[in-house]
Amino acid sequence: MPMPTTNTRVLIVDDEPLARERIRTLLLEEPGVEIVGEAADGIAGAEAVLAHSPDIVFLDVQMPGADGFDMIEAVGSGKMPFVVFVTAYDRYALKAFDVHALDYLLKPFDRERFRQALARARQQVHRTSGGEIERRLAAIVEDLRPARARTDRFVVKSGGRIFFVRTAEIDWIEAAGNYVKLHVGTDSHLIRETMNAVEQKLSPDVFVRIHRCHIVNIEQVRELQPWFNGEYVVFLKNGTRLTLSRGYRERLQERVGRVI
Repeated sequence: MPMPTTNTRVLIVDDEPLARERIRTLLLEEPGVEIVGEAADGIAGAEAVLAHSPDIVFLDVQMPGADGFDMIEAVGSGKMPFVVFVTAYDRYALKAFDVHALDYLLKPFDRERFRQALARARQQVHRTSGGEIERRLAAIVEDLRPARARTDRFVVKSGGRIFFVRTAEIDWIEAAGNYVKLHVGTDSHLIRETMNAVEQKLSPDVFVRIHRCHIVNIEQVRELQPWFNGEYVVFLKNGTRLTLSRGYRERLQERVGRVI
């Protein structure tokens, strides 16, 4: 299949400077390729995708902080360009890439292997529908990402920016219509999730549901005071007052190891 007449826009995302330099050098040897940006982590990579709309992203899977899967989650698989994963994963993981027809570069890679990956990616960009790419990305994240039953961070999109809120920094969480509000010190962040979904992602050793609309970080609870009809007032260290409803009292009892 002939290459497209317009330049292919490429983004490089890798936390290792030498790895980015290697990919950049090889891309500069290829005609009809425009490097639209580079990023050293998943947060900056997600912002670069939204800002520059590349056709292809060479994406390192394993990066400290926000990894390649975090980046896909932040952007949304439906908005992601075609991805060539750059990885040092084992054979089991590489088989998953093959199963889902997603290309990858196994570190260290040579010039010929890189050219093959780039050529296939450029062809796929112009013949594969967006829905098909979205399905493949969602499947590979589901297969290879570490289990998300518990998470140590949430993706927050605000004012055109994307960043992550660490769960350990959250004081309490409340339902807010179709959103959930994360309270972190004097700040609050809205994410489009349900309370049940958020609760499933939190460690039960740290977070406790005390009301249908409230989840608290148990480390931030200062005091409990009896209220009416078997309910309690929960005072947090920052002065916030919440209600412990009767229906959730047993959960807190189990957590603190005593009858309330």
